[in-house]
Amino acid sequence: MALGYESLPGPTCHPPACRHHVCLHPEGSALGSCMEAAGRPWQTTVQPAGELGSIATMMKSRWVQVLLSLAVLSFLIHFLTCSNAPMEEKPSPVHILILSSWRSGSSFTGQIFSQHPSVFYLMEPAWHVWVAMYQNSAKVLQMAVRDLVRSVFLCDMSVFDVYMSTQKKKSDLFQWETSRALCSPPACDLFSRNDIITAGNCRTVCGKYPFSKVEEACKTYSHIAIKEVRFFDLKVLYSLFTDPSLNLKVIHLVRDPRAVFRSRENTVVDLKRDSDIVLGSQKMKGEMGPYNAMQEICKSHVEIYKAGRQAIPSFLKDRYLLVRYEDIVRDPLAKAAQMYRFAELHFTPELQKWVHNITHGKGQGGNAFEIGSRDALSISEAWRKTLPFQKIEKVQNACKDAMDLLGYRLVHSEEEQKNLSLDLLFGQNSSE
Repeated sequence: MALGYESLPGPTCHPPACRHHVCLHPEGSALGSCMEAAGRPWQTTVQPAGELGSIATMMKSRWVQVLLSLAVLSFLIHFLTCSNAPMEEKPSPVHILILSSWRSGSSFTGQIFSQHPSVFYLMEPAWHVWVAMYQNSAKVLQMAVRDLVRSVFLCDMSVFDVYMSTQKKKSDLFQWETSRALCSPPACDLFSRNDIITAGNCRTVCGKYPFSKVEEACKTYSHIAIKEVRFFDLKVLYSLFTDPSLNLKVIHLVRDPRAVFRSRENTVVDLKRDSDIVLGSQKMKGEMGPYNAMQEICKSHVEIYKAGRQAIPSFLKDRYLLVRYEDIVRDPLAKAAQMYRFAELHFTPELQKWVHNITHGKGQGGNAFEIGSRDALSISEAWRKTLPFQKIEKVQNACKDAMDLLGYRLVHSEEEQKNLSLDLLFGQNSSE
Protein backbone atom coordinates (compact mmCIF):
# COMPACT_ATOMS: atom_id res chain seq x y z
CA MET A 1 0.00 0.00 0.00
CA ALA A 2 1.42 3.35 -1.01
CA LEU A 3 2.21 5.62 1.84
CA GLY A 4 0.01 8.76 1.76
CA TYR A 5 0.91 12.21 2.92
CA GLU A 6 -1.33 11.71 5.99
CA SER A 7 0.84 8.88 7.23
CA LEU A 8 4.12 10.84 6.98
CA PRO A 9 5.60 12.59 10.04
CA GLY A 10 4.79 16.28 10.07
CA PRO A 11 7.19 18.85 8.63
CA THR A 12 9.58 20.72 10.83
CA CYS A 13 9.05 24.49 10.69
CA HIS A 14 11.15 27.21 12.27
CA PRO A 15 10.14 30.83 12.76
CA PRO A 16 10.75 32.47 9.40
CA ALA A 17 12.62 35.72 8.79
CA CYS A 18 9.88 36.68 6.36
CA ARG A 19 6.19 35.83 6.16
CA HIS A 20 6.66 32.82 3.90
CA HIS A 21 8.94 29.99 4.84
CA VAL A 22 9.61 26.71 3.04
CA CYS A 23 9.40 23.80 5.52
CA LEU A 24 11.40 20.62 5.29
CA HIS A 25 10.08 17.16 6.07
CA PRO A 26 12.38 15.22 8.44
CA GLU A 27 13.39 13.06 5.49
CA GLY A 28 14.39 16.16 3.53
CA SER A 29 11.33 16.67 1.25
CA ALA A 30 10.01 20.16 0.74
CA LEU A 31 6.36 19.97 1.71
CA GLY A 32 4.83 23.31 2.33
CA SER A 33 5.15 26.86 3.47
CA CYS A 34 4.65 28.10 6.97
CA MET A 35 2.08 30.81 7.08
CA GLU A 36 1.97 33.19 9.95
CA ALA A 37 -1.50 34.48 10.75
CA ALA A 38 -2.31 36.94 13.47
CA GLY A 39 -3.69 35.16 16.55
CA ARG A 40 -3.24 31.72 15.01
CA PRO A 41 -0.62 29.04 15.57
CA TRP A 42 1.78 28.07 12.81
CA GLN A 43 0.11 25.99 10.15
CA THR A 44 1.47 23.85 7.41
CA THR A 45 -0.03 24.04 3.97
CA VAL A 46 0.99 21.16 1.85
CA GLN A 47 1.91 22.16 -1.75
CA PRO A 48 2.76 20.06 -4.78
CA ALA A 49 6.49 19.32 -5.20
CA GLY A 50 6.69 21.09 -8.61
CA GLU A 51 5.51 24.38 -7.15
CA LEU A 52 7.93 24.05 -4.24
CA GLY A 53 10.80 23.52 -6.73
CA SER A 54 9.85 26.71 -8.56
CA ILE A 55 9.90 28.66 -5.29
CA ALA A 56 13.32 27.26 -4.39
CA THR A 57 14.70 28.10 -7.85
CA MET A 58 13.33 31.62 -7.64
CA MET A 59 14.84 32.20 -4.21
CA LYS A 60 18.19 30.80 -5.32
CA SER A 61 18.15 33.15 -8.33
CA ARG A 62 17.44 36.11 -6.05
CA TRP A 63 20.32 35.18 -3.73
CA VAL A 64 22.66 34.96 -6.73
CA GLN A 65 21.54 38.43 -7.81
CA VAL A 66 22.12 39.78 -4.32
CA LEU A 67 25.58 38.24 -4.12
CA LEU A 68 26.52 39.61 -7.54
CA SER A 69 25.30 43.07 -6.55
CA LEU A 70 27.36 42.94 -3.36
CA ALA A 71 30.44 41.84 -5.32
CA VAL A 72 30.06 44.72 -7.81
CA LEU A 73 29.52 47.20 -4.97
CA SER A 74 32.59 45.93 -3.14
CA PHE A 75 34.70 46.31 -6.31
CA LEU A 76 33.48 49.86 -6.89
CA ILE A 77 34.23 50.88 -3.29
CA HIS A 78 37.74 49.38 -3.55
CA PHE A 79 38.37 51.06 -6.94
CA LEU A 80 37.22 54.48 -5.76
CA THR A 81 39.25 54.21 -2.55
CA CYS A 82 42.40 53.28 -4.46
CA SER A 83 41.81 56.04 -7.02
CA ASN A 84 41.61 58.71 -4.33
CA ALA A 85 44.59 57.44 -2.35
CA PRO A 86 47.97 59.06 -3.13
CA MET A 87 49.98 56.77 -5.44
CA GLU A 88 53.64 56.10 -4.78
CA GLU A 89 55.37 57.14 -8.00
CA LYS A 90 58.85 56.11 -9.04
CA PRO A 91 61.10 59.21 -8.98
CA SER A 92 62.04 60.53 -12.42
CA PRO A 93 65.67 59.86 -13.38
CA VAL A 94 68.16 62.72 -13.14
CA HIS A 95 70.13 63.33 -16.34
CA ILE A 96 73.63 64.78 -16.00
CA LEU A 97 75.67 66.06 -18.94
CA ILE A 98 79.36 66.75 -18.26
CA LEU A 99 80.14 69.26 -20.98
CA SER A 100 83.81 69.87 -21.70
CA SER A 101 86.56 69.74 -24.33
CA TRP A 102 89.43 67.36 -25.01
CA ARG A 103 92.27 67.16 -22.45
CA SER A 104 90.41 69.15 -19.79
CA GLY A 105 90.19 66.59 -16.98
CA SER A 106 86.79 65.43 -18.17
CA SER A 107 87.64 61.71 -18.06
CA PHE A 108 88.56 62.00 -14.37
CA THR A 109 85.47 64.09 -13.63
CA GLY A 110 83.38 61.51 -15.46
CA GLN A 111 84.79 58.83 -13.17
CA ILE A 112 83.58 60.74 -10.11
CA PHE A 113 80.09 60.06 -11.44
CA SER A 114 80.74 56.66 -12.99
CA GLN A 115 81.91 55.13 -9.70
CA HIS A 116 78.73 56.17 -7.88
CA PRO A 117 76.45 53.12 -7.40
CA SER A 118 73.34 55.12 -8.40
CA VAL A 119 74.75 56.32 -11.72
CA PHE A 120 74.67 54.83 -15.21
CA TYR A 121 77.55 56.51 -17.08
CA LEU A 122 78.73 56.63 -20.68
CA MET A 123 81.90 58.33 -21.87
CA GLU A 124 81.57 60.24 -25.13
CA PRO A 125 78.89 58.17 -26.89
CA ALA A 126 78.89 60.78 -29.71
CA TRP A 127 82.29 59.43 -30.74
CA HIS A 128 80.29 56.97 -32.84
CA VAL A 129 78.50 59.84 -34.65
CA TRP A 130 81.75 61.57 -35.52
CA VAL A 131 83.39 58.35 -36.71
CA ALA A 132 80.45 57.47 -38.97
CA MET A 133 79.96 61.02 -40.31
CA TYR A 134 83.50 62.39 -40.28
CA GLN A 135 83.02 64.20 -43.60
CA ASN A 136 80.80 66.78 -41.88
CA SER A 137 81.68 69.77 -39.72
CA ALA A 138 81.23 69.88 -35.95
CA LYS A 139 78.44 72.43 -36.35
CA VAL A 140 76.48 70.17 -38.71
CA LEU A 141 76.95 67.15 -36.44
CA GLN A 142 75.74 68.85 -33.26
CA MET A 143 72.08 68.04 -34.00
CA ALA A 144 72.83 64.35 -34.55
CA VAL A 145 74.90 64.35 -31.36
CA ARG A 146 72.08 66.01 -29.44
CA ASP A 147 69.55 63.42 -30.63
CA LEU A 148 71.86 60.56 -29.67
CA VAL A 149 72.42 62.04 -26.21
CA ARG A 150 68.67 62.37 -25.69
CA SER A 151 68.10 58.74 -26.64
CA VAL A 152 70.83 57.58 -24.27
CA PHE A 153 69.31 59.62 -21.43
CA LEU A 154 66.03 57.79 -22.12
CA CYS A 155 67.86 54.44 -22.19
CA ASP A 156 66.91 53.88 -25.84
CA MET A 157 70.11 52.32 -27.14
CA SER A 158 68.61 51.50 -30.52
CA VAL A 159 69.99 54.91 -31.55
CA PHE A 160 73.39 53.24 -31.95
CA ASP A 161 72.03 51.00 -34.72
CA VAL A 162 72.62 53.85 -37.17
CA TYR A 163 76.30 54.13 -36.29
CA MET A 164 77.36 50.59 -35.33
CA SER A 165 77.28 47.09 -36.78
CA THR A 166 74.13 45.02 -36.38
CA GLN A 167 76.33 42.32 -34.81
CA LYS A 168 77.65 44.70 -32.13
CA LYS A 169 78.54 43.61 -28.61
CA LYS A 170 78.71 45.70 -25.47
CA SER A 171 82.48 45.91 -25.92
CA ASP A 172 82.00 47.71 -29.28
CA LEU A 173 80.77 50.79 -27.42
CA PHE A 174 83.44 53.50 -27.17
CA GLN A 175 85.27 53.37 -23.82
CA TRP A 176 82.62 51.02 -22.38
CA GLU A 177 85.03 49.77 -19.71
CA THR A 178 85.14 53.24 -18.08
CA SER A 179 81.51 52.74 -17.04
CA ARG A 180 81.16 50.99 -13.69
CA ALA A 181 77.50 50.36 -14.63
CA LEU A 182 78.62 48.25 -17.62
CA CYS A 183 81.02 46.32 -15.39
CA SER A 184 78.43 45.27 -12.80
CA PRO A 185 74.99 43.57 -12.78
CA PRO A 186 73.02 43.29 -14.96
CA ALA A 187 75.65 44.20 -17.58
CA CYS A 188 78.34 41.97 -16.00
CA ASP A 189 77.94 39.49 -13.16
CA LEU A 190 81.55 39.42 -11.96
CA PHE A 191 81.50 42.57 -9.83
CA SER A 192 79.08 44.12 -7.35
CA ARG A 193 77.28 47.39 -8.10
CA ASN A 194 78.89 48.89 -5.01
CA ASP A 195 82.45 48.03 -6.06
CA ILE A 196 84.96 50.61 -7.22
CA ILE A 197 85.88 49.07 -10.59
CA THR A 198 88.89 50.05 -12.68
CA ALA A 199 88.70 50.05 -16.46
CA GLY A 200 91.54 47.53 -16.70
CA ASN A 201 89.84 44.98 -14.46
CA CYS A 202 86.51 45.40 -16.24
CA ARG A 203 88.00 45.13 -19.71
CA THR A 204 89.54 41.77 -18.83
CA VAL A 205 86.37 39.94 -17.80
CA CYS A 206 83.25 41.87 -18.87
CA GLY A 207 83.63 42.34 -22.61
CA LYS A 208 81.67 39.38 -24.02
CA TYR A 209 78.17 40.38 -22.95
CA PRO A 210 75.57 41.27 -25.62
CA PHE A 211 74.87 44.90 -26.51
CA SER A 212 71.31 44.53 -25.17
CA LYS A 213 72.78 44.59 -21.67
CA VAL A 214 73.57 48.30 -22.11
CA GLU A 215 69.89 49.27 -22.31
CA GLU A 216 68.91 46.73 -19.67
CA ALA A 217 71.43 48.17 -17.22
CA CYS A 218 70.54 51.78 -17.98
CA LYS A 219 66.90 51.25 -16.98
CA THR A 220 67.88 50.16 -13.47
CA TYR A 221 69.53 53.45 -12.40
CA SER A 222 68.15 56.65 -10.86
CA HIS A 223 70.84 58.86 -12.45
CA ILE A 224 72.19 58.78 -16.02
CA ALA A 225 75.41 60.69 -16.70
CA ILE A 226 77.14 61.35 -20.00
CA LYS A 227 80.53 62.97 -20.53
CA GLU A 228 80.69 64.71 -23.90
CA VAL A 229 83.23 66.92 -25.67
CA ARG A 230 81.36 67.38 -28.96
CA PHE A 231 79.07 70.30 -28.13
CA PHE A 232 80.18 73.85 -28.85
CA ASP A 233 76.99 75.78 -28.10
CA LEU A 234 74.67 75.40 -25.12
CA LYS A 235 71.74 76.69 -27.18
CA VAL A 236 71.78 73.42 -29.12
CA LEU A 237 70.69 71.75 -25.87
CA TYR A 238 67.79 74.10 -25.09
CA SER A 239 65.26 71.60 -26.47
CA LEU A 240 66.57 69.00 -24.01
CA PHE A 241 66.17 71.37 -21.06
CA THR A 242 62.52 71.93 -21.99
CA ASP A 243 61.83 68.28 -22.84
CA PRO A 244 59.28 67.01 -20.24
CA SER A 245 60.74 63.51 -20.43
CA LEU A 246 64.15 64.74 -19.21
CA ASN A 247 65.49 66.24 -16.00
CA LEU A 248 68.70 67.66 -17.41
CA LYS A 249 71.56 69.24 -15.46
CA VAL A 250 74.78 70.43 -17.11
CA ILE A 251 78.21 70.52 -15.49
CA HIS A 252 80.42 72.76 -17.62
CA LEU A 253 84.00 71.69 -16.99
CA VAL A 254 86.82 74.01 -18.07
CA ARG A 255 90.58 73.95 -17.67
CA ASP A 256 93.41 76.45 -18.07
CA PRO A 257 93.95 76.66 -21.87
CA ARG A 258 97.72 76.55 -21.39
CA ALA A 259 97.45 73.19 -19.63
CA VAL A 260 95.03 71.96 -22.31
CA PHE A 261 97.47 72.99 -25.04
CA ARG A 262 100.36 71.09 -23.41
CA SER A 263 98.23 67.96 -23.05
CA ARG A 264 97.04 68.18 -26.65
CA GLU A 265 100.66 68.35 -27.84
CA ASN A 266 101.17 64.92 -26.27
CA THR A 267 98.11 63.44 -28.01
CA VAL A 268 98.25 65.00 -31.50
CA VAL A 269 97.79 61.72 -33.37
CA ASP A 270 94.89 60.60 -31.19
CA LEU A 271 93.07 63.89 -31.66
CA LYS A 272 93.72 64.44 -35.39
CA ARG A 273 90.31 63.29 -36.69
CA ASP A 274 88.45 65.31 -34.05
CA SER A 275 90.57 68.41 -34.73
CA ASP A 276 89.91 68.13 -38.47
CA ILE A 277 86.15 67.95 -37.84
CA VAL A 278 86.30 70.98 -35.53
CA LEU A 279 88.37 73.18 -37.84
CA GLY A 280 88.70 71.48 -41.19
CA SER A 281 91.93 69.83 -42.24
CA GLN A 282 93.28 72.98 -43.93
CA LYS A 283 93.16 75.12 -40.78
CA MET A 284 94.91 72.39 -38.80
CA LYS A 285 97.91 72.45 -41.10
CA GLY A 286 101.07 74.39 -40.39
CA GLU A 287 102.51 75.92 -37.27
CA MET A 288 99.32 77.78 -36.35
CA GLY A 289 97.06 74.71 -36.60
CA PRO A 290 97.19 73.83 -32.87
CA TYR A 291 96.56 77.47 -31.89
CA ASN A 292 93.61 77.69 -34.28
CA ALA A 293 92.14 74.64 -32.55
CA MET A 294 92.63 76.26 -29.13
CA GLN A 295 90.98 79.45 -30.33
CA GLU A 296 87.89 77.52 -31.44
CA ILE A 297 87.74 75.56 -28.19
CA CYS A 298 88.09 78.70 -26.06
CA LYS A 299 85.45 80.48 -28.10
CA SER A 300 83.02 77.62 -27.47
CA HIS A 301 83.63 77.81 -23.71
CA VAL A 302 82.84 81.52 -23.78
CA GLU A 303 79.59 80.91 -25.63
CA ILE A 304 78.54 78.09 -23.31
CA TYR A 305 79.39 80.10 -20.21
CA LYS A 306 77.48 83.17 -21.39
CA ALA A 307 74.43 81.07 -22.25
CA GLY A 308 74.57 79.26 -18.92
CA ARG A 309 75.43 82.07 -16.51
CA GLN A 310 74.92 85.52 -17.98
CA ALA A 311 71.89 85.46 -20.30
CA ILE A 312 70.24 82.66 -18.40
CA PRO A 313 66.76 81.52 -19.54
CA SER A 314 64.30 80.58 -16.79
CA PHE A 315 64.50 76.87 -17.66
CA LEU A 316 68.26 76.88 -16.94
CA LYS A 317 67.83 78.00 -13.33
CA ASP A 318 69.70 75.57 -11.04
CA ARG A 319 70.59 73.41 -14.04
CA TYR A 320 73.99 74.83 -15.00
CA LEU A 321 77.16 74.51 -12.93
CA LEU A 322 80.58 75.84 -13.97
CA VAL A 323 83.49 73.82 -12.60
CA ARG A 324 87.18 74.51 -13.14
CA TYR A 325 89.43 71.47 -13.17
CA GLU A 326 92.03 73.35 -11.11
CA ASP A 327 89.48 73.83 -8.32
CA ILE A 328 88.81 70.09 -8.32
CA VAL A 329 92.47 69.12 -7.88
CA ARG A 330 93.04 71.79 -5.21
CA ASP A 331 90.17 70.54 -3.04
CA PRO A 332 88.86 67.27 -4.51
CA LEU A 333 86.47 66.37 -1.70
CA ALA A 334 84.81 69.80 -1.59
CA LYS A 335 84.32 70.03 -5.35
CA ALA A 336 83.12 66.43 -5.64
CA ALA A 337 80.62 67.15 -2.86
CA GLN A 338 79.45 70.26 -4.72
CA MET A 339 78.91 68.33 -7.94
CA TYR A 340 77.09 65.53 -6.12
CA ARG A 341 74.76 68.03 -4.43
CA PHE A 342 74.05 69.61 -7.78
CA ALA A 343 73.28 66.17 -9.24
CA GLU A 344 71.20 65.11 -6.19
CA LEU A 345 73.59 62.32 -5.21
CA HIS A 346 74.85 61.18 -1.81
CA PHE A 347 78.63 61.37 -1.28
CA THR A 348 79.28 58.04 0.43
CA PRO A 349 82.30 57.44 2.71
CA GLU A 350 83.61 54.86 0.21
CA LEU A 351 83.54 57.42 -2.60
CA GLN A 352 85.16 60.07 -0.42
CA LYS A 353 88.04 57.71 0.24
CA TRP A 354 88.34 56.86 -3.47
CA VAL A 355 88.35 60.53 -4.55
CA HIS A 356 91.06 61.34 -2.02
CA ASN A 357 93.25 58.40 -2.97
CA ILE A 358 93.01 58.86 -6.73
CA THR A 359 94.01 62.54 -6.51
CA HIS A 360 96.80 62.11 -3.95
CA GLY A 361 98.90 59.38 -5.53
CA LYS A 362 102.46 59.52 -6.81
CA GLY A 363 101.71 58.84 -10.48
CA GLN A 364 102.39 61.49 -13.10
CA GLY A 365 99.69 60.46 -15.57
CA GLY A 366 101.93 58.69 -18.08
CA ASN A 367 99.00 57.28 -20.08
CA ALA A 368 96.87 60.21 -21.19
CA PHE A 369 93.68 58.17 -21.45
CA GLU A 370 93.93 56.03 -18.29
CA ILE A 371 92.52 57.15 -14.95
CA GLY A 372 94.67 56.04 -12.04
CA SER A 373 96.05 57.33 -8.76
CA ARG A 374 98.21 60.36 -9.41
CA ASP A 375 99.44 63.65 -7.98
CA ALA A 376 96.64 65.62 -9.60
CA LEU A 377 97.67 69.06 -8.32
CA SER A 378 101.24 68.69 -9.55
CA ILE A 379 100.12 67.44 -12.96
CA SER A 380 97.68 70.33 -13.37
CA GLU A 381 100.57 72.80 -13.18
CA ALA A 382 103.11 70.81 -15.21
CA TRP A 383 102.75 73.23 -18.13
CA ARG A 384 104.38 75.96 -16.02
CA LYS A 385 107.60 73.94 -15.89
CA THR A 386 107.73 72.47 -19.39
CA LEU A 387 105.90 74.65 -21.91
CA PRO A 388 108.09 77.25 -23.69
CA PHE A 389 106.98 80.81 -22.91
CA GLN A 390 106.69 81.63 -26.63
CA LYS A 391 103.95 79.00 -26.96
CA ILE A 392 102.26 80.26 -23.82
CA GLU A 393 102.01 83.74 -25.33
CA LYS A 394 100.35 82.36 -28.47
CA VAL A 395 97.83 80.37 -26.43
CA GLN A 396 97.05 83.41 -24.30
CA ASN A 397 96.49 85.50 -27.45
CA ALA A 398 94.12 82.86 -28.85
CA CYS A 399 92.21 82.43 -25.57
CA LYS A 400 92.41 85.77 -23.78
CA ASP A 401 88.64 86.36 -23.67
CA ALA A 402 87.99 82.91 -22.25
CA MET A 403 90.77 83.22 -19.68
CA ASP A 404 89.50 86.59 -18.45
CA LEU A 405 85.92 85.31 -18.24
CA LEU A 406 86.73 81.99 -16.54
CA GLY A 407 89.22 83.38 -14.06
CA TYR A 408 92.70 82.47 -15.38
CA ARG A 409 95.50 85.00 -14.86
CA LEU A 410 97.81 85.76 -17.78
CA VAL A 411 101.58 85.50 -17.30
CA HIS A 412 103.73 88.18 -18.88
CA SER A 413 107.16 86.63 -18.54
CA GLU A 414 108.92 83.33 -18.12
CA GLU A 415 109.69 84.38 -14.57
CA GLU A 416 105.98 84.69 -13.75
CA GLN A 417 105.32 81.41 -15.52
CA LYS A 418 107.76 79.45 -13.35
CA ASN A 419 107.02 81.21 -10.08
CA LEU A 420 104.71 78.57 -8.60
CA SER A 421 103.93 80.77 -5.61
CA LEU A 422 102.06 83.10 -7.99
CA ASP A 423 98.45 81.95 -8.04
CA LEU A 424 97.06 82.00 -11.56
CA LEU A 425 93.43 81.50 -10.54
CA PHE A 426 90.95 84.27 -9.79
CA GLY A 427 88.06 83.58 -7.44
CA GLN A 428 84.80 82.28 -8.89
CA ASN A 429 81.31 82.96 -7.61
CA SER A 430 79.37 79.81 -6.85
CA SER A 431 76.59 79.02 -9.29
CA GLU A 432 74.73 76.78 -6.90
